[in-house]
Amino acid sequence: MSEQKQDTKQTSTQNQTSSATRQSRSGNYKGNQQNNNRNTSNRNFNRYRANKKYNLQNQPNNSQQNYNKQQRRSNGPRRGGRHQGRWQKSNNQDTSNPFSNLNEIQPPKPLPEIDENDENWKQKLKLPVKDTRMKTEDVTLTKGNDFEEFYLSRELLMGIFEKGYEKPSPIQEATIPIALFGRDILARAKNGTGKTAAFVIPALQKTDPNKPYIQALILTPTRELALQTSSVCKELGKYLNVQIMCTTGGTSLQDDIMRLMKPVHILVATPGRVLDLANKKVAKLDKCQMLIMDEADKLLSPEFQPLVEQIITHLPKDRQILLFSATFPVTVKDFKDRYLNKPYEINLMEELTLKGVTQYYAFLEERQKVHCLHTLFSKLQINQSIIFCNSVNRVELLAKKITELGYSCFYIHAKMPQHLRNRVFHDFRNGACRNLVSSDLFTRGIDIQAVNVVINFDFPKNSETYLHRIGRSGRYGHLGIAINFVTYEDRFNLYKIEQELGTEIKPIPPVIDKSLYVA
Repeated sequence: MSEQKQDTKQTSTQNQTSSATRQSRSGNYKGNQQNNNRNTSNRNFNRYRANKKYNLQNQPNNSQQNYNKQQRRSNGPRRGGRHQGRWQKSNNQDTSNPFSNLNEIQPPKPLPEIDENDENWKQKLKLPVKDTRMKTEDVTLTKGNDFEEFYLSRELLMGIFEKGYEKPSPIQEATIPIALFGRDILARAKNGTGKTAAFVIPALQKTDPNKPYIQALILTPTRELALQTSSVCKELGKYLNVQIMCTTGGTSLQDDIMRLMKPVHILVATPGRVLDLANKKVAKLDKCQMLIMDEADKLLSPEFQPLVEQIITHLPKDRQILLFSATFPVTVKDFKDRYLNKPYEINLMEELTLKGVTQYYAFLEERQKVHCLHTLFSKLQINQSIIFCNSVNRVELLAKKITELGYSCFYIHAKMPQHLRNRVFHDFRNGACRNLVSSDLFTRGIDIQAVNVVINFDFPKNSETYLHRIGRSGRYGHLGIAINFVTYEDRFNLYKIEQELGTEIKPIPPVIDKSLYVA
């Protein structure tokens, strides 16, 4: 029994010895492997350092660039590890949105020195290519005044001429001097005749860059129109030190709050967002002397009027209010009596439709619409076209069908995410696509000069919508055509719109003369 115990002790001792030997051997192996790896990494690092030193010596011009890269790497957390999510959230910007940095304050560019006694200052401007297309009397029938006769600042005149404006249009000629005088204005003019510049120019002229608060508020009913208006403000005022901000729904409220911590002189906004900022006491409107309402008939609809009236309560009592639109319903009169002080009324709407837009209708059945649209695409010389539908679902279905037919097509409607709406608006305006299918979101104020064909795939229900739709072509006195698909159910609406607008919509001929819509 004792011998067996001794044998078991000896075997256990041998097993422990052998295991310890294996561990020591493996430990020595691992240690040698780590040393080898360490020596290899040191050699590679020395080679890298030598190569980098060689490159820096042979490329001295890139040394500052390499230093800047190292500085950027050293600032902030690394991209990997537990900081990865934080880094991406704080530094990754939405590059798909062309308007993502619209409200960022850019570092002030050195403005050119302006000699007030220089009589040849116009010759030094960078003027765009002159538009030689024919223009109708909607924009040419003026009294012959020039922009210099309005006593505008030299810096503002430089922005006006470099924008491509040569002489004021009738609405600009009638509005600018009255607005500069400080009167309330109720202005009615056709679509595409220069209403935006008619109120942007007085707003820029009356703004004092040395006063760090909001001095003019421009309200628009749609986000796309707000972006377009703010872009016009920045282009016309590029030689002024005026800070312009655009704020709309569907964008980051936090970014708008941070932007308003810095000076803003002109605020372009949709009613809901600016009212939210005013109630939070972020957008301080108590010193804002000018309120401009573009597309005022839409802003005074039941959807927006309560918001507009709340915004007015944040303004001083001696504010100036300017209303602009192509149509003024009965609700405008009640608003005018309550809020405007002896307004100066301007009406340039003796004829409601644009003279440069020729109107046709095609009488067909619902199932024939896509085939008729395909025929128009093959026969018309289209620069760009906008096709209107009456519902969101029909917009998407028609855009899909047009793409299947082999034509380039975008679509846009109010239920799309804001960044996608911005992308479509930006790309279509820059000519990335020829055809755009839209709901009534795009009927108001959108100014795209290349659009020469408008097609009402679904005929509108009222004359107001019809007037704004066809006004997307023939912008600023140019030529265009509007083609309406009319079914049996639409025949009464066709007759009603002709009577209310005092216009004639002709049957579409087999061949449309190109001189009616191609410059």
